[in-house]
Amino acid sequence: MSAPLQAEPAGIGATMHGWVRDLFPIRRSLSGPGVRQTLDYLAELMPGLDIHEIASGTEALDWTVPDEWTLRAAHVETETGARVIDLDDHGLHVLGYSEPVDAWMDLETLQEHLYSLPDQPEAIPYVTSYYKRRWGFCLSQRQRDALRPGRYRAVIDADLKPGVLNYADLVLPGESDREILISTYICHPMMANNELSGPAVATALARWLADRPRRFTYRFVFVPETIGAIIYLSRHMDEMKARTHAGFVLTCLGDDRAWSFMPSRRGGTVADRAARHVLERFAPGYTAYSFLERGSDERQYCSPRVDLPVVSIMRSKYATYPEYHTSLDDLDLVTPTGLEGGLAMMQAAIRALEANRTYRATLPGEPQLGKRGLYPTLSTRESGIQVRVMMNILAYADGQMDLLEMAELIGADIFHCAEIAERLCAHGLLEIVPAPERG
Repeated sequence: MSAPLQAEPAGIGATMHGWVRDLFPIRRSLSGPGVRQTLDYLAELMPGLDIHEIASGTEALDWTVPDEWTLRAAHVETETGARVIDLDDHGLHVLGYSEPVDAWMDLETLQEHLYSLPDQPEAIPYVTSYYKRRWGFCLSQRQRDALRPGRYRAVIDADLKPGVLNYADLVLPGESDREILISTYICHPMMANNELSGPAVATALARWLADRPRRFTYRFVFVPETIGAIIYLSRHMDEMKARTHAGFVLTCLGDDRAWSFMPSRRGGTVADRAARHVLERFAPGYTAYSFLERGSDERQYCSPRVDLPVVSIMRSKYATYPEYHTSLDDLDLVTPTGLEGGLAMMQAAIRALEANRTYRATLPGEPQLGKRGLYPTLSTRESGIQVRVMMNILAYADGQMDLLEMAELIGADIFHCAEIAERLCAHGLLEIVPAPERG
């Protein structure tokens, strides 16, 4: 049986929720001061986090780094000066990457620049226009329905001009230069589950790993979604293709409702197998999605000319919960217990990868366990199970099957199998087969 799923350290859920609360009000986008403020905050929590910048106009694979966006203030007011939309009321009120505007217009013209959700009348939608210049405001349908004919002044005090795009990474060296990639994004404003749960869990994971012995090297990447992953690959693709053993995109890890899994493009990688193994044991009702339902940076890491073994373990998957990409994805949706569960599952997946080795039996035939003190002297149901697992590990330790595959085959969890395999190694009955260059 698996031990209960529990995050380390104890109480970390409340700590992560505090980080989310601190970061929530920051006005983030693909670029600009909000991204830098977010990365500076995370750097205080993760010594060694390197913050990088890349100039607007730089070519990155098939993309071009966009201009930098700085948003200072925005509102829509009536002729009497009453503000019917105000960025100070909510950070989602402005269309992402809006160009600056200061103009009077009638309601009919203003409506062409407004975005709302008729089927969610209290929610402010998250809408962006990164690669086509336009301006606009997002508001609840209730607010929109309250607008009356007349003249309105629309003001967006912003800069959209050449600058830089920022991202960050942290590498924790291990015994091997084979790497586990942990990637998350830092570009969505005022969304707790779709945005901040990922950086919060990634930060807690990095702090946990920093104090542990590590077989693998861990590469943590904090990027604006899509363009950030593309930029990162444009600078590191060759080394990542050579070294990445497994990878995870961290997002939507903070609610209490569900468990979800997004596989790699073709499935079957060691990342897929480790994720499924821990989910089946700790969240047996989880939903496994198809890569056809992808929507985050697994699109870049798993693309055919890159083809890294990258998956996602999530709570409620992006685009499946009603609050997604709206103002309802807030600090009430993301909870300390939800974040703690997300971290605990990721820790379990990493433990599974660290424990996963390939073993080879050193003797022909079954070894005699009794003379080595490996056979229980008292026969109980539990001791019988222990012996069966031990004998099954010995039976399948052919130097070809790794421990994850073996655990699945014999119906045991990898953590129990790893403990037994270590004992058998200590008694000279198993030996570790060197790992291949890439999992």
